[in-house]
Amino acid sequence: MHNPNTFCIIMAGGLGSRFWPLSKLKKPKQFIDLLGTGETLIQLTYRRMTMICAPENIFVITIDQYFDLTKEQLPELPEEQILAEPARRNTAACIAYANEHIKRRNGDANIIVTPADHLITKENTFIEVLLKGLKFVSDKDALLTIGIKPNRPETDYGYIQIEATPELCEITQVKNFTEKPNLELAELFLSTNEFYWNSGIFIWSLNSITKAFEKHLQETQELFKGYNPDANTAQRKKDIDTIYSGCKNVSIDYGILEKADNVFVFCADFGWSDLGTWKTLFENSPKSSEGNILSNNNTILYDTQDTIIKTNPDKITAIQGLEGYIVVETKEALLICKKEEEAKIRQIVNDIKFKKGHEYL
Repeated sequence: MHNPNTFCIIMAGGLGSRFWPLSKLKKPKQFIDLLGTGETLIQLTYRRMTMICAPENIFVITIDQYFDLTKEQLPELPEEQILAEPARRNTAACIAYANEHIKRRNGDANIIVTPADHLITKENTFIEVLLKGLKFVSDKDALLTIGIKPNRPETDYGYIQIEATPELCEITQVKNFTEKPNLELAELFLSTNEFYWNSGIFIWSLNSITKAFEKHLQETQELFKGYNPDANTAQRKKDIDTIYSGCKNVSIDYGILEKADNVFVFCADFGWSDLGTWKTLFENSPKSSEGNILSNNNTILYDTQDTIIKTNPDKITAIQGLEGYIVVETKEALLICKKEEEAKIRQIVNDIKFKKGHEYL
């Protein structure tokens, strides 16, 4: 039996450009079966959240362009629970938008906010963490973020410094936030046991997050005060277009969490990855005895190790002598890139945009 006060916001408007050419403007990574499970990342996220939240209390927020794609991939989700943004204004605006819809349903709501494209391998542990987190925020003015115990000096993640170690307290006050440190600093963080990865998953009551907006992002909160979720579709679209034209492009982390004094972190470990890069996909995917990731059985390899190969299953692909590469083929594009230099994919995408236009992106 789901708690009627539990709501969920699934954020699904990202571009996922680092997964080009598999992830494209018209169909980014949250709508792709990256893991080969038979479910896309947004479908996995939605199913996971139905374990703890009634389906009628789940809102997916995405860009106008992906409204139909979201409907297609989550046909059980009513259209009024898919909130379309007219422009990308980062996480603070999309959370404020969804809050207005939740407020109309339940003023006593406790809310889980989660990205649509993360990997969770220990789902039972994840659900336990969320239930404990919901209990924690239900009777106090607290903003709770989920921190992940780091196992390597990762430079692509944000870090949370904690006040007390998890041995003393599972949930503790946040001391400091640090965005994507350099390798030397990340190694220092790992050695201290005081730093956790910022998962981008949050839990709070509607009341607490509304007060936080009023205190730290008052302009954003004011913009949404005139918004009526019960208006007809045309009026809602007109209103949200106007609101977003005035919204700051700011993350919830920078806009609120780094400024508030009531931020806590749940120190957890449930097999989390943000699946932000080919490298993280490689780390979290099953591999052959040679350490390769293959997408189909029509691939023949010779002296090839430690390589991601995603190619057309309708043709034979033969590869000889590669080690540590990314090989990805789609109908419109072919990428061959060293795994250790995958940061250059962003430059590749920008160059293609400039030289060839958006049709290949």
